[in-house]
Amino acid sequence: MGILLDENSRILVQGITGREGSFHARTGMAYGTNVVAGVTPGRGGQMFEETVPVFNSVEEAVAETEANVSLIFVPPPFAPDAVVEAADAGVPLIACITEGVPVQDMARVARYLERKPEVRLIGPNCPGMINPGARCKVGIMPGNIHMPGRVGVVSRSGTLTYEAVQQLTNLGIGQSSCVGIGGDPIIGTSFAEILRLYNEDPDTDLIVFIGEIGGTMEQEAAAYIKESVTKPVCTLIVGATAPPGKRMGHAGAIITGDSARAEAKIAAMREAGAHIIPTPADIGSTAQAVLAGMG
Repeated sequence: MGILLDENSRILVQGITGREGSFHARTGMAYGTNVVAGVTPGRGGQMFEETVPVFNSVEEAVAETEANVSLIFVPPPFAPDAVVEAADAGVPLIACITEGVPVQDMARVARYLERKPEVRLIGPNCPGMINPGARCKVGIMPGNIHMPGRVGVVSRSGTLTYEAVQQLTNLGIGQSSCVGIGGDPIIGTSFAEILRLYNEDPDTDLIVFIGEIGGTMEQEAAAYIKESVTKPVCTLIVGATAPPGKRMGHAGAIITGDSARAEAKIAAMREAGAHIIPTPADIGSTAQAVLAGMG
């Protein structure tokens, strides 16, 4: 039933009493997500929505509720410490939604997490993840546009994730899971890692992959697709008209060399055997055609 999340996911929200944390905790709960705890230092002992206990630390929350997924809505200066706190408390899956985390801080967090291979970080600067079949939403994705199915979606862009899902759903094509890995230069989980999970997932038949300019993560993913992925992959790479050296939206979406250009990424994906999606408007129709060809 998709990847990363399932009916056993027990969610804690770091920053649950803040504006963003409280809003998205409520929308997640309304979707069906099992939110079991919140964490806000100094607010321990309170209740959120009358059913969710708030704790002063992640360690306390995990000990009391057995939470196994952390959703982080903490301001940028404090988000790196929030990730480390969740990792130290033994939370195996962490989604950091926070945008604007300093790259130097994330470099230190990434190095620290190398010593904790049992911990997976999604993000930062990401929309999170969702498993429509399990009615579990961890992040800011709009649950109403998703429907259960067998197509896995992975993207660096939040809004393009929603666009892909809406097109698929409008065509009656459901999703096994959707994961937004984040658009910053340093993130916790790469495209290749999510591709591996989808490739191993018996409930995913096809993968929709949305990349963009900047860095070489798409080329690394293409190499992995060529070597290891046995399922069809539909790929959209955005940013073809971006001028060199100019940041386009995401901190990671900046052309710093030929390999960071959209053309190089598309060529790598085509050489890997992926089905190229011509424009964002063609995501759903391309996936539909590939699924029809699978018989």
